[in-house]
Amino acid sequence: MSKVTYEVVDRVARLTLNRPEVHNAQDPELLVELDRAWTRAAQDDDVVVILVRANGRHFSAGHDIDSPADKYLIEGKGQVETGYRWEQEHYLGFSRRWRDVHKPSIAAVQGACIAGALNVIWPCDLIVAAEDAYFSDPVVLFGICGVEYHAHTWELGARKAKEMLFTGRRISAHEAHDAGMVNHVVPTEDLDARSMELATTIAAMDPWALAQAKRAVNQTLDVSGQYAALQAGFDIHWTGHANALLRTGQPLLGGVQDVKEHDQARQES
Repeated sequence: MSKVTYEVVDRVARLTLNRPEVHNAQDPELLVELDRAWTRAAQDDDVVVILVRANGRHFSAGHDIDSPADKYLIEGKGQVETGYRWEQEHYLGFSRRWRDVHKPSIAAVQGACIAGALNVIWPCDLIVAAEDAYFSDPVVLFGICGVEYHAHTWELGARKAKEMLFTGRRISAHEAHDAGMVNHVVPTEDLDARSMELATTIAAMDPWALAQAKRAVNQTLDVSGQYAALQAGFDIHWTGHANALLRTGQPLLGGVQDVKEHDQARQES
């Protein structure tokens, strides 16, 4: 079964994460399939808008670090170069490619959107969130500065970004909207309909004008330093991995259980 489905409806390519049994956790195969789906949509003349969404209760629980396939760091134990190159391509590299696709893109988010899931939604031009959506990056608990596509400051502003990283707490859909990260918050049961309504409204516009408008905004961000800042953030991210490898021989200082216990404590407080 495909881990990412692809369909075109009313000039909108719908790219759907399809691992609901594990809350759409991202193993390497899912990420490669998603990248191929983005490329397909970019090259499809019948597509004007790209909509990224997910099956199931949650958009994505982030990287599937328990996946048997996700052993590039463990197998390259002690080799910073191995992990750095892999993540440069599959995390930061994929996200940058998706961001720069010339067609407008929308992420439709429900439930959990955790850590590596931010690598999927932040490259999109617009975000529609269900009322039950929440966003978090608890990666500091692993001894890492944050996820690979380190756009926190651009998406949330400096102080809210620091709070997200320093505490690992969840940010609600409404809080994300207030910070400017989310365009619309809609009832959970209306997420599909409302995100498609937005997508088809945009798809009725002239594709060339849309591409030029997107390019103008993205180039403004790049002139302001976003492109260089994302690479710098990724390099800082890798000092965390290198530190963990040096100290323990493993790529992370903390463990999954640390994150689960932290999240549970936050919910109970």
